[in-house]
Amino acid sequence: MQEKLFPGFQAVRAAGADGVTIAGVMGGAGPPLLLLHGHPQTHAIWHKVTPTLQRHFTVVALDLRGYGDSSKPPGAPDHANYSKRTMAADMLAAMHSLGFARFRVMAHDRGARVAHRLLADHPQAVERAVLLDIAPTLAMYEGTTEVFARAYWHWFFLIQPAPLPERLIEADPAAYLRDVMGRRSAGLAPFDPRALAEYARCLALPGTAHGICEDYRASAGIDLEHDRLERDAGRLVDTPLLALWGAQGVVQRCFDPLREWRKVAARVEGESLPCGHYIPEEAPEALLARALPFLQG
Repeated sequence: MQEKLFPGFQAVRAAGADGVTIAGVMGGAGPPLLLLHGHPQTHAIWHKVTPTLQRHFTVVALDLRGYGDSSKPPGAPDHANYSKRTMAADMLAAMHSLGFARFRVMAHDRGARVAHRLLADHPQAVERAVLLDIAPTLAMYEGTTEVFARAYWHWFFLIQPAPLPERLIEADPAAYLRDVMGRRSAGLAPFDPRALAEYARCLALPGTAHGICEDYRASAGIDLEHDRLERDAGRLVDTPLLALWGAQGVVQRCFDPLREWRKVAARVEGESLPCGHYIPEEAPEALLARALPFLQG
């Protein structure tokens, strides 16, 4: 997969925060740029934009813990080892182990939630960040409506106590993948079959179903505690931030993303792009046109 989707890149394995291994690929030249994926995918989401990005950056595309070929530890009782705080610490440790103390970030979906916590907890490490198709986690949970709950049904399915959702996903991982991704606005048409095959391979790996459920369980619990502490203390992210979202997506339909990001970040700009949720695969050219000048700023 690496050779087909990321020609010229090398596979990497780096140490995470607490003994986990973080897997991914690295290539290109220039200042470091960390790329983080969403659910139920892997770093393969970036294959359409890395040919351009690698001409400007040393690109490091990593799999979150619980996803792809990264470690999938059993969840703690409070799900803290899948909190976005811990997952952000993974990325900081991985980048340090690869030789990068300070870097830029572009992240989608679950990876964007990890990147948000990276900005909040480790502002000295990130020069600027692009977050794709999310509003802040706390805003989305506190603003949940029937329309949102029906569209993002997996948010409420995956947080059910183990092992119910794990057992159902493991019964047919490929069907779960098709249902979650194919029911979005663009269907499955935007996805390269090689990338879909990679997502299916990784979703079927032992521990992946549990890892992704723990990611969501943490977001519905300990992550909200962390976010409320930030809000109550009046702390704002001060890193330059670009928020982009799909004009045909649920985030635009149910929230005002830019307004919500301005509640938690001091220097934020953003807009919608002409696509649905999976921006790097649905609208790679539009993403590069908007994100690349910002990342180079």
